[in-house]
Amino acid sequence: MNFYKLLYKLCKAYWKITKPITVGVRVILVDNGNVLLVKHTYQEYWYLPGGGVKKGERLDQAIQREMQEELGGELGSFKLFGTYSNFFEHKNDHIVIFFSDNFTISGETDNEIEQYQWFDLNNLPSNISPGTKRRIKEYMDNSFGVCGEW
Repeated sequence: MNFYKLLYKLCKAYWKITKPITVGVRVILVDNGNVLLVKHTYQEYWYLPGGGVKKGERLDQAIQREMQEELGGELGSFKLFGTYSNFFEHKNDHIVIFFSDNFTISGETDNEIEQYQWFDLNNLPSNISPGTKRRIKEYMDNSFGVCGEW
């Protein structure tokens, strides 16, 4: 078992006991009808790039930091897509989703990202996380400004 899988399992046990309030950011990156997804070393599903917001960090700073860490990337411009609440892993998790079609990525990933890949918006992988699949469907339906459950 790699370090990140072990850490993830420990976090899940901790969350079950403490039920923390957490805030995360993710971004829908679209280029020529394709969406970029990442696969973490500690989870089996494909996700939108992003991660947790650090203490004292603004949401826009968090998504720029996560882009740099996960993809060696930078958002040229981006806009708010929606906000969601997730109670799946025994925590009170709130996720802010941004959208961008103006970005650069070098592909330099951190140790947390196993791989990243572009997928046609109409041909997503079978092992995409359910929440990610719903966000992409909302994007395709032009449903910006959603506030709901992850």
